[in-house]
Amino acid sequence: MEFERDTIINYDTVVEVTLCQEETLESIVPDACPDILRIVDVCGQATISGKQAREGVAQVTGMVRASILYQPEGGGGLRRMEVGLPFTCQAEAPGLTERGTVLASPRLRCAEARALNPRKVLLRVDLAVDITACQPVERSICGGVTGTDEEGLCQRQFQGEHYQLCAVQEKPFTFSDQVRIQSAGESPMLLAVRAQPVCTENKLIGSKLVFKGMVELYLLLQETGGGLSASHESLPFSQIIEVTGAGEEGDCQVEVEVASLQCEQSSGDSRALDVTLELLAQAQVYSRRPVTLLQDLYSTSNLIEVERESQPLCRLVEQSVRPQAVRELLETGEMVRSVVDARLALGQVRQSREGKELVLTAEAWITVLYLDENELVQCVRRSLPVTCRLECPEGVRCGCFCACPGEVFAAPAAGGVEVRFTVEFHCLTTETQAVPAVTAAQLGEPRNGGEGQRPSMVLRMPAPGEELWDIAKAHGATMDQILQANELEEETLPAGRMLLIPSTR
Repeated sequence: MEFERDTIINYDTVVEVTLCQEETLESIVPDACPDILRIVDVCGQATISGKQAREGVAQVTGMVRASILYQPEGGGGLRRMEVGLPFTCQAEAPGLTERGTVLASPRLRCAEARALNPRKVLLRVDLAVDITACQPVERSICGGVTGTDEEGLCQRQFQGEHYQLCAVQEKPFTFSDQVRIQSAGESPMLLAVRAQPVCTENKLIGSKLVFKGMVELYLLLQETGGGLSASHESLPFSQIIEVTGAGEEGDCQVEVEVASLQCEQSSGDSRALDVTLELLAQAQVYSRRPVTLLQDLYSTSNLIEVERESQPLCRLVEQSVRPQAVRELLETGEMVRSVVDARLALGQVRQSREGKELVLTAEAWITVLYLDENELVQCVRRSLPVTCRLECPEGVRCGCFCACPGEVFAAPAAGGVEVRFTVEFHCLTTETQAVPAVTAAQLGEPRNGGEGQRPSMVLRMPAPGEELWDIAKAHGATMDQILQANELEEETLPAGRMLLIPSTR
């Protein structure tokens, strides 16, 4: 016998987790900055600087660039103090080797600072880092067997498909742009900046993955007279990643992370900002691969020893985006005269089950800068749970990440600030089926060896649930012979009817 073998080459997701950790750092106020009277807010950007796949461990390193905004002693407008806080996190990833790939998305959920004295600050940041570790794997499968006619081989095959992660690619890229500052008076001072890359479109063309998107740039500005304003700019980007083995029908998921952000006033134009971004695109490509498995095997002339094992095949259940609108009142305990700025950060997504429903809960960290009745800048922040319900039977796996499209709306309201925003739950649900399959087989003794002459015909009643294949295999006949002998056209056996089973000689 000669087996027809094939190889499934794809990636296994060995870990998919969100790590939450807190980092602290004490910093001295630079000599050029005045003493601190009161800290108002901390605006920050979490950037990724490195990833590493090791034996059983996925490691991510990065940096939090924080702008501490404070009111100085002696009055005047807000001042800015820049602090860099490095971080490292790692997740246990059984099965991961150095050949694997680590994908990561760090987010700054919350940042706070406390003045230990007028010249010393304690910074605390709360991070959420999404880590996905993918390991390339190869599986040999048997799709069928060939042999001589004398052996009378009969085989049963399974025809299906495997929804697989066929490619994991990444590409660092850099682009620069210039942003015009809209202001009626003199050129304002830049207090804080943060960037949020969003991939809006992707498409496979041959072996190339073309993706486009926007970097949403949020600026906090201070006018010459001390007034604050927020500005939002969208910077477009377009890139290409080489992807092999996916085909043009693959499903793509592309996330873009910030590795470095520089935003400085232009030397030639005081009302322009030169923006330079180093970005990292991380792509996962899924495809549907046709699969043929040899499920069972027997010979009409000889006994066969068969070795089997279960082959896991994945099936796509649903791929969807589920927006959830949020409207909430952030209580301040004082009158809010006006809102200066509002920003949102998303934490980890937790999953719990209620019957047939899967409940997805994301943490939304909202921060609002506002002016109180005395025209002083104040800050209020809260963590809000956002839930999404998904019909998901037991045994179905759901991968989910969240995004916040659009801006956060915030306005003064009775008792505080009313905020409105939308959180999108991007869900991918899959189900894995274990299909029994033949891995090896060996011909044994002839069926009638040592048993004397076999009868030419057997009459028997099928047992409940017994299939035509089982009967033919047990008696060393082919299914076609049994169908012809009983004048049947379909493999479904008639209930309560005796079957004539011819013997193959």
